[in-house]
Amino acid sequence: MRPSAPVTPGLVVVDKPAGITSHDVVSRVRRLAGTRKVGHAGTLDPMATGVLVLGVDRATRLLGHLMLTEKAYDATVRLGVATGTDDAEGETLSAVGAAGVEERAVREVLAGFVGDIEQVPTAVSAIKVDGRRAYQRVRDGEQVELKARPVTIHELVVHQVRPATAADAAGEPVEVLDVDISMRCSSGTYVRAVARDAGAALGTGGHLTALRRTAVGPYDLDVARTLDDLADDFAVLPLATAARAAFASLDLDEQQARDVRVGRPIDVPLEEMTGVFDPDGEFLALYEPREGRARPVAVFVQG
Repeated sequence: MRPSAPVTPGLVVVDKPAGITSHDVVSRVRRLAGTRKVGHAGTLDPMATGVLVLGVDRATRLLGHLMLTEKAYDATVRLGVATGTDDAEGETLSAVGAAGVEERAVREVLAGFVGDIEQVPTAVSAIKVDGRRAYQRVRDGEQVELKARPVTIHELVVHQVRPATAADAAGEPVEVLDVDISMRCSSGTYVRAVARDAGAALGTGGHLTALRRTAVGPYDLDVARTLDDLADDFAVLPLATAARAAFASLDLDEQQARDVRVGRPIDVPLEEMTGVFDPDGEFLALYEPREGRARPVAVFVQG
């Protein structure tokens, strides 16, 4: 770690590479930041790449609120093969192929996922079942059945439907379709589950072969940095900048700022969760409208 430099609270937006876990990224950033107080806003599977938002120091308290935001992905769905993990890392369960499936049918099925839907998460998700992660129960040989939960898919764009060849469990070739998509969705939506359910609807089975998260809320690949970039020049997105990007914002006068610093309600009109700032632009807290007043959700600076 780097104990000589003071820790600057803020966000680090990482472009995660494939082949490592989200916890691996957290460990790397802890060393670079010189503090163990680092957390992330939503995991990415080892095979997945793209935007992983991390909080440093007191910015970790912002992460739980960021997890409620919209996310965006680019992915490739393979139709014709189903796996135990709904992605390319799992064992093949079936490989009936997708010969004869028309592109029109693929597009119609995927279009049907747009909107408010009930989705059963993939069994190897990080959801806790009786205190243990679902994926750990699966690894231990248990059968895991998760309940459907409401999610929203705001947009699902099919870019290309490509014939391809894959191998079945015995290594024999099978004709499949690879479907390149982009998706915007609510937090808690599983792209792997979309691949699984699309394959089920078409009678082919389906799983993901590639997944790249392109945005978490307002933080996208344009502001993401690789771990190598951060090793050369480590810097955080300041807490005030991060909060203004993610939430509505309100600048307070001196008296209001004093009230906020000690967590008092304030009489200002709010329509949604809002970041509030003192006259010098320092981020103080998140407030929300409740019972006719603005009330604190989380106070980040006390005085």
